[in-house]
Amino acid sequence: MRLMARKTGSSTPLVGIIMGSKSDFETMRHAADKLDELRVPYEKRVVSAHRTPDLLFEYCESAESRGVKVIIAGAGGAAHLPGMAASKTTLPVLGVPVESRILRGVDSLLSIVQMPAGIPVGTLAIGQAGATNAALLAAEILALSDPDLRKRLHRFRSQQTKAVLGTEL
Repeated sequence: MRLMARKTGSSTPLVGIIMGSKSDFETMRHAADKLDELRVPYEKRVVSAHRTPDLLFEYCESAESRGVKVIIAGAGGAAHLPGMAASKTTLPVLGVPVESRILRGVDSLLSIVQMPAGIPVGTLAIGQAGATNAALLAAEILALSDPDLRKRLHRFRSQQTKAVLGTEL
């Protein structure tokens, strides 16, 4: 089952969130939540490197022409999705290792981070932190050419600072 495109407002999605299976959305929803908070339009889809390679290739090859600027790819286990996505586009691909039952996501991390020279994948932390940071990094990339988004990111950072400074033990 594919998760359908979700557009924020009526804007064209600037970020594509893809994952190898529907169960990966438990992790990848943190990327979607952060993009919602920052008002960055995105789409999300299940696109398996192993079970639907033709769909993956079609998605990645058409992403740029559809207006997508950054792809966040979450995968567990063998975690081929981010690398395969990167091999089919020159858009930035940010890989999020999804925690697995057997090796707790270390297998996914190693699979994503060990891309051969020439096909880069920006690799984030395992799980929720990685998904959240992938969204923030995607927003930072987009903010290079979007002053309003840059302001929203500054506000987000300022709110984080205030929350920490307001913490009492």
